Amino acid sequence: MFQNEDQISSYLEQTCDAENALLRKINRETYLKETMPHMLSGHYQGRVLSMLSKLVSPHQILEIGTFTGYATLCLAEGLKQGGVLHTIDINEEQEERVSSYFRESEYTANIRYHIGDAAAVIPRIEGDFDLVFIDADKKRNLIYFNMLIDRVPSGGVILIDNVLWKGKVFDNKPDVQTQRIIELNSTMAKDIRVEKLILPIRDGLFVLRKK
Repeated sequence: MFQNEDQISSYLEQTCDAENALLRKINRETYLKETMPHMLSGHYQGRVLSMLSKLVSPHQILEIGTFTGYATLCLAEGLKQGGVLHTIDINEEQEERVSSYFRESEYTANIRYHIGDAAAVIPRIEGDFDLVFIDADKKRNLIYFNMLIDRVPSGGVILIDNVLWKGKVFDNKPDVQTQRIIELNSTMAKDIRVEKLILPIRDGLFVLRKK
């Protein structure tokens, strides 16, 4: 039996594909320069996102919550030739550094980096999204889902991060933030428009496939 989460994480990382040099750089610099580096998807979850993206083979991806661009580049690995990934973040202070990572990548021509409030930016982006990754303000997850469900075609996938919320979803007296996540999970479980399951990796990843 595994003794602790660190042992499990180490084993999972040893048995999946390695990070490329740019992803290792982003990982390292995020932990050196950011006050909340744990928000980074990281090696194993990054490989999960890459694998899911490759299985979907999306023409257009939407990511809500860029942070330092690690997950963005993992998702971009699955894009069809000529595909586009739109990523939205509200933190303009990170824009210059994150843009430099995108320019350094092989996907620089495929990524559209938007700075602003996602609820305002989303309506300005044209077309449907074959793959959506929601990893931003947890209080608005359900708002984003409702904005996007009709813009995801049959067979498209919506991913929502942090749905186990460090185990707080099991608290007897959850705080307001946790209550929102519990409400989201309950709503998704009842939504007949999607097939759904939670992958218990990192902080919980909801995988929803449009019927």
